Amino acid sequence: MTQVTFLTPREHPLSTTTSPTPPSPAGGPADGGKTRRSPASIALWVGVAVVGAVCWSVLALSRGESVSALWILFAALSSYLIAYRFYSRFIATKVLKLDNTRATPAERLENGNDYEVTDRRVLFGHHFAAIAGAGPLVGPVLAAQMGYLPGTIWIIVGVILAGAVQDMVVLFFSMRRDGKSLGQMVREEIGVVGGIAALIAVFAIMIIILAVLSLVVVNALAESPWGVFSIGLTIPIALFMGFYLRFFRPGRVLETTAIGVVLLLLAIIGGGYVESWGLAEALTLDKETLTLMLVGYGFVASILPVWMLLTPRDYLSTFMKVGVIVLLAVGMLLARPVLSNEAVTSFATDGDGPVFAGKLFPFVFITIACGALSGFHALISSGTTPKMVAKEGQVRMIGYGGMLMESFVAISALIAACVIDQGLYFAMNSPAGLTGGTAESASQFVGTLGFSITPDQLTAAAASVEEELISRTGGAPTLAFGISQIFDEAFGGGLAAFWYHFAIMFEALFILTAVDAGTRVGRFMLQDTIGNVWPKFGDTSWKPAAWISSALVVACWGYMLYVGVTDPLGGINQLFPLFGIANQLLAAIALTVCVTLFLKHGWLRYVWVPAIPLGFDLVVTMTASWQKVFSDNPAIGYFAQADRYRTAREAGEVLAPAADADQMGTVITNSTTNGVLQATFAVLTIIIVANAAVIWVRAVRAGSLPTTEVPKVESTLVAPSDFFATAEEKAAVAAWEAERKESVGSGR
Repeated sequence: MTQVTFLTPREHPLSTTTSPTPPSPAGGPADGGKTRRSPASIALWVGVAVVGAVCWSVLALSRGESVSALWILFAALSSYLIAYRFYSRFIATKVLKLDNTRATPAERLENGNDYEVTDRRVLFGHHFAAIAGAGPLVGPVLAAQMGYLPGTIWIIVGVILAGAVQDMVVLFFSMRRDGKSLGQMVREEIGVVGGIAALIAVFAIMIIILAVLSLVVVNALAESPWGVFSIGLTIPIALFMGFYLRFFRPGRVLETTAIGVVLLLLAIIGGGYVESWGLAEALTLDKETLTLMLVGYGFVASILPVWMLLTPRDYLSTFMKVGVIVLLAVGMLLARPVLSNEAVTSFATDGDGPVFAGKLFPFVFITIACGALSGFHALISSGTTPKMVAKEGQVRMIGYGGMLMESFVAISALIAACVIDQGLYFAMNSPAGLTGGTAESASQFVGTLGFSITPDQLTAAAASVEEELISRTGGAPTLAFGISQIFDEAFGGGLAAFWYHFAIMFEALFILTAVDAGTRVGRFMLQDTIGNVWPKFGDTSWKPAAWISSALVVACWGYMLYVGVTDPLGGINQLFPLFGIANQLLAAIALTVCVTLFLKHGWLRYVWVPAIPLGFDLVVTMTASWQKVFSDNPAIGYFAQADRYRTAREAGEVLAPAADADQMGTVITNSTTNGVLQATFAVLTIIIVANAAVIWVRAVRAGSLPTTEVPKVESTLVAPSDFFATAEEKAAVAAWEAERKESVGSGR
């Protein structure tokens, strides 16, 4: 029989104390029992496999004819279902051997601030909200210039074999080490040299990632009073939910959720009336103002107790995120949109796309990071989440399942970008220096790409959503327009403008939750690093250290955010390639730790699980890093771009989109900085992998090596391992409830 764990509805969902001794289990490992599959179950999974095979065949073979977006939708869903049911279970039971009888750090080290036993559904919401930032929304939209097929394959295959594996395994290993950060695990498991390189690389890469996430929020909310109003109200709503669950109605998860969702919908609807209420001018903020506000929010959110703002906000935003994505799937079923672009475009082979330069390999694999494979997730999986997991068996649901959910977001974003008119797509995503910024000049530019759209059509598209659309780079406006088009066709009513602003708010909320969680993770990392020299500083419950670390983290990413906001070439165009490669280099570091610990634990038989994605990721990231640093094409190479602008400035010329000599200098400085950072990240990653390789050889020769895994402590906590309780779990719950009543009645 399977080890049964259950958290009763009466227990507090965000702060659960130890319980009476649970019913005696028949086995320890989570979900470890073998079950005989029924004919109905076999038929069901064969059916899912057949649907997936048919969908993939259509996508692979269709050329020149109209292709429905539903083929992508069902190819993704069938693949996710099979992967979660079989591959994730194999990793959980055969490889990691999750053990529900083992107390987690949340149970053993609970302190009411960072270590907090959390209901699995609330924690899934936090984890999903934290990992699902700009990447799954922006990356697929930008990569759509290469066609729908490359992105579809990478998002689905990548998440199954790489992204979800990384998230699940890193979460497991961090949890077994009291929630240690990724950099600290490298230092303790690989060695001092690799550890120092990792601590520097991981922290620096995380700063770039947080800056890009914040930049997308700023671009989405700039000059949008509706978005600022709605997003601003999510903060007091989340605070209300936190206090409501903590003090007023402990354990009433569904009740609190219902209240929060209603308030959130009212905030969204209310945003449409800010002009009539006389608030539009006050809430129309420029990018610089939003940058300062975001920095202040990041600091406060990272030092408050997790139950107060972080977990309820993430839980609330997850309902919003999942709800919108499910609604988008329903909308696609009703509207049945047709893909407007080709399976593979000429930009994929020529590498001269206006959205970003570079050929399909390696750039589609670093443009689409989150949704397929993302190193940022490893920071969350070794940051906030392992400090809140109630039972080891939940690692599969939260780690692997959470990443599959994010991948579905990426697929939805790709579809939304591929169903809109491709002339409009390139008019929106090409820089103003190319489109000219007007409907007439943008129409002419799009014509040079081989697409046709008239100035009147561009003007009509903008009027339909009541926003300017020319050169709205960054991916978020394009996704919002695609969502509004699908919803308007599916549900009717002429509400394209409402759906567009609704989608903008959804995207900003989607990303903002990753910023506050990421800042807290950065604080953990900085405290871990300084704690190696000054142990007291490493105590996460010591407020001076927490405040100082948080201030330093937000100052770092706030500076990079300001650089992106003021860059004449556009922050996304400059920072997103650096973000993409750095993010995948971070994934390489995380997977290196996974391979190292597999070998140190003596799991050579299963080392291929993290080793295959590690090998592919290293090839991709090192190739991309080489091209961004050494390419002589100014559209690709950072230093080549800096040289081009430097030469022009010395000749007294001003190159578009720079407007004067000062902006020319800004481009030169930013491009040079990006090149240096890119080279540094690649070198640090090579140092880490090289140091790890030495450990690999020693571990293989010895069969295993000592690790820093903490000794097992028996758990007295009871909680389920997945979303829904099985019949066996329900029976065990009844027995446990009876034992509790007997204990209370007898006064034991």
